[in-house]
Amino acid sequence: MSDIRLVNVSKAFGAESVLENYNLSVPAGSFFVLLGPSGCGKTTILRLIAGFEQVDAGQIFLGEQQITNLPANERSINTVFQNYALFPHLNVFENVAYSLRIKKIDNELVRSKVLKILHTVHLEKQIYKSIDQLSGGQQQRVALARAIINEPDVLLLDEPLAALDLKLRERVLIELIELQQKLKTTFIYITHDQDEALAVADYMAIMNHDGKIEQVGTPSEIYDRPKTAFVAKFVGTTNILKGVLKVCDTAQVQIWLEGIDQILIIDSCKIPVKLNDNLDQHKLLLSLRPEKIVLTRQNNKLNGYEHMSSGEVISIIYHGKSTLYRVRINENLVITVFDQNRTQDNANQIEVGENIYMHWRAIDVVLLEN
Repeated sequence: MSDIRLVNVSKAFGAESVLENYNLSVPAGSFFVLLGPSGCGKTTILRLIAGFEQVDAGQIFLGEQQITNLPANERSINTVFQNYALFPHLNVFENVAYSLRIKKIDNELVRSKVLKILHTVHLEKQIYKSIDQLSGGQQQRVALARAIINEPDVLLLDEPLAALDLKLRERVLIELIELQQKLKTTFIYITHDQDEALAVADYMAIMNHDGKIEQVGTPSEIYDRPKTAFVAKFVGTTNILKGVLKVCDTAQVQIWLEGIDQILIIDSCKIPVKLNDNLDQHKLLLSLRPEKIVLTRQNNKLNGYEHMSSGEVISIIYHGKSTLYRVRINENLVITVFDQNRTQDNANQIEVGENIYMHWRAIDVVLLEN
């Protein structure tokens, strides 16, 4: 179990710079997710860590060992690829045993280790099946078993669930979490799927289109307290509000919300950015998650909700467990609201064209870095 550190790493392919002075620290024994849009450099980072690509500048550390120029086969790091890269001519047992055979390990020890790891990934009933007899989820678990049979310090997972359907992906995600908790191996998992990332991660690094890290933190920190508009919009759905700073002191911040025409008061201690950086502009961006807003037909403030706004419902999308409403406040501002469909009372359903009231709390509004 070791941590991974990338220090001032740069990598270009021809004239195209993919990473520039990139720094990343992955805690030992964690399930760490790199989340970002396609093309931001996530796979390049994994290939550099694995040793499949060489850095142009900078250093990579595995624990205290500097592995920047170490060949891939000498690093205690294994990779599970998106396409699994299984050997179609070998059965499940021999696919998993392959690396042990290469090392000429005793047959009895090979059998013992393979059976143990196949039991760990719940494939004990598929031991001698050919690869083409397995489902997508079973093939993914064979790839996992083959990757962890040598007990690497770090396991890299390059969008390993991309080929699975939604239901199977949800089940395999649970299995991955349980496997990592059992092995205590450092997992580095890359994806562009925010739901996957939030489900599995102990820690997350959010990368933007330019390959820069916007924020690192736990899933709850990333989702509930995003630092930038990019993070707030990329991880989940949010409403980005514009504001003007009116009063700022050590205790509270007062912000005039454009379009809503209300003063928002936020405790300074709950704001994760340095307000002084914004004082020259006075223009602020804020995030309000759609599920934090409550809809009613009544023009009365709800208990516990300091703010209320009215608007016209312009669209409704039913998602089963929730319903998405888009509410127009004025010609320049549309607010998205998620209702969790807690009741089955269809008689009072809100309809398109109806004027409704939105209730929200100051504590649920997050000030963002511009």
